[in-house]
Amino acid sequence: MAMGRPREFDLDAAVAAALPIFLEKGYEGAAFGELIAAMGIKPPSFYAAFGNKEGLFRHVLALYAERGAPVVAEALSQPTAYGVIERLLRLTADADTDPSRPAGCLFVQGALSCSNKATKIRDELTARRTAIEPILRERIEQARTEGDASIEGVPQKVARYISTVVQGMAVQAAGGSTREELHEIVDVVLSGMSRSR
Repeated sequence: MAMGRPREFDLDAAVAAALPIFLEKGYEGAAFGELIAAMGIKPPSFYAAFGNKEGLFRHVLALYAERGAPVVAEALSQPTAYGVIERLLRLTADADTDPSRPAGCLFVQGALSCSNKATKIRDELTARRTAIEPILRERIEQARTEGDASIEGVPQKVARYISTVVQGMAVQAAGGSTREELHEIVDVVLSGMSRSR
């Protein structure tokens, strides 16, 4: 039985090489030539592995989500709802200003504005950006059930507010705000929340 030619490149490494370009330039702003140059592969290998640019971007989104999962997990492991929110915002500020990669968040900057050709990508990014809301809402509700009153307000509204702050910090970081400036934003957010924890 004839075997196909083995892949001549490391797919995971190629996806990782494409991530910073998409993070800096967004889905439509990332040029095909720039992507394959960074990935170190030829067009035939690219099409065989990913099909098209959208296919590559979906691989990049999966990698980005995988890398961000420990941040959410660490935040959710905090003993109080206030602690969850504080840790999430602090870790987000650090991640958005990580000097080893372009500033900001791929889920926020990936396709805020794009042509009709990229509506599927835009819709997927919208879903990924807001995915934290139900997770936070459930964690705050759980805290209330356990007698933790460290966060006041309607859980759904609080979760939406924190999600909005997270997205806003990514925009600020991409615009040049420093880590210290993002933590100052976090300070203001936390000062407006109950501290009876």
